[in-house]
Amino acid sequence: MSFITEFESRLPKNLHKKFKSLNSPFAIQQYLDSMPYVGEERDRSPLNVMLDNQSHCLDGGFLAALCLWRIGFKPLLIDIVPYPGEDDDHVLALYQIEGRWGALAKSNYVNLGFREPVYKSLRELVMTYFEHYISIHQEKVLRGYTRPLDASRYTHLNWAADEKGANVLYYKHFYGRSAVPLVTKSMAKRLSHVTDRNYKSETLFTDLSQSFGNREDSTH
Repeated sequence: MSFITEFESRLPKNLHKKFKSLNSPFAIQQYLDSMPYVGEERDRSPLNVMLDNQSHCLDGGFLAALCLWRIGFKPLLIDIVPYPGEDDDHVLALYQIEGRWGALAKSNYVNLGFREPVYKSLRELVMTYFEHYISIHQEKVLRGYTRPLDASRYTHLNWAADEKGANVLYYKHFYGRSAVPLVTKSMAKRLSHVTDRNYKSETLFTDLSQSFGNREDSTH
């Protein structure tokens, strides 16, 4: 039994039908967007994300990668990282069409999600998040990104269905890798403060009680 078939066998009938219906990157993104964003300490497996119908960027990102894998893409993920202690990391599930990169993501912020596959490089893709990656202090905090992790290399952890295995993948293999810097220290010092108007637009539809610095556990 293949890794994905094993995952499908664990799903109840209604969720199995839903999983099978996610036949494009945009359909996967719409499914992620339909779930409540909950920035809690628990990091679910993709199975438990679907069963509980809630996620944050880490476990939602790995569900997105699994869904992409089912429809023929590699399950690739990167972590885009802020200035330390200023905001959450943000996980992107990557896909590539005709040599161009796109991304899926679960986010509390409307502009940190889907990207069409039109970007020549990962850096070009990641930089589209730069102006939107804003802390509750109205500062632009994106500073780097990691190289892609191919989750298909870790099937022995049964990460799609087993939460313990998923957390080994998340914390032993995904988090903590060196990031490629996006801006120099001098560039960071020159960054402008985000205006009240722009901050209001960036946080439209956002539950600010779930944002880093506002919730009790600010880790996602």
